[in-house]
Amino acid sequence: MARGLDNRNPGNIRQSKVRYRGEVRPSRDPAFKEFESLAWGYRAIFVLLDTYRIRYGLQTIREMISRWAPPSENHTEAYIRAVAADTGIDPDETLDTHDAKTMIPIAAAISRVENGSAADPQQVAAGWALFRSDS
Repeated sequence: MARGLDNRNPGNIRQSKVRYRGEVRPSRDPAFKEFESLAWGYRAIFVLLDTYRIRYGLQTIREMISRWAPPSENHTEAYIRAVAADTGIDPDETLDTHDAKTMIPIAAAISRVENGSAADPQQVAAGWALFRSDS
């Protein structure tokens, strides 16, 4: 099983001082966060992407993925192309991080790139519901 799925962290969000609802502490993984369920892991993806927009002014797939998967650790351009291809969204199109029709496919695409397999649509939708219940 892919590390991100084993940790119920489909975005492979790294350990940090930020604490997410549904996060397991301490994580069994010293490098990556662990969540109680995949839905909580998907919620964390939505929260982090929304934070990128609000705090850092990142508004496109290109800008968000460049921060999510920096060139120092990833082939960022290939990652951007994969997310854009999976979603049908131009990598330079401005995103609305509170729009389910935009963000659910983006989170699913991030999960596929990170874990090498298609995301479970029900889990992604459950993560979206958790995210929107906070707003």
